[in-house]
Amino acid sequence: MEKHPLPLGEVYGLLEPGPVVLLTTAHEGRTNVMTQSWHTMMDFEPPLVGCIVSDRNYSFGLLMAGKECAINIPTAEMAEQVVGCGNSSGRDTDKFAVFGLTAVPAGTVAPPLIAECYANLECKVVDTRMVSKYGLFVLEVVAAWVGKPEAVWRTLHHQGHGTFVIAENSVTLPSAMP
Repeated sequence: MEKHPLPLGEVYGLLEPGPVVLLTTAHEGRTNVMTQSWHTMMDFEPPLVGCIVSDRNYSFGLLMAGKECAINIPTAEMAEQVVGCGNSSGRDTDKFAVFGLTAVPAGTVAPPLIAECYANLECKVVDTRMVSKYGLFVLEVVAAWVGKPEAVWRTLHHQGHGTFVIAENSVTLPSAMP
């Protein structure tokens, strides 16, 4: 296979972790929805998630102050809402109203869940040691909600420059472990 050089500024498109999520934050009556794709699982139990939020984002201040968030996992059918939330700022936009998202009270955290998303993870910030250098928050998932678990959900995965891949097939492979 012939290969061509890739500009280093585009490497992220090869490694985007996905799926794209909608991160909700809240503090002192202010709420926000942020489109986010830079996250990774860090541990199984308790479930820990590494989540990058830039200090240039409105959600950064809400997350630092409130120390809680919800990771809401949308389906591909919500692509326009996901992109719209990512292309606007919560500083001057009520994204719930503008993009037709339904805020639902969470069970254990202040930020709302998004009803239209097929899964919602209530999270508490448990480690901020790498925030000042990398914007990396370590979150503990303290409650999780999912639609029909047996369903195959079509999720969005960002490749950069407004391009997404839709994951919609599930494959079960035989385990290599005994």
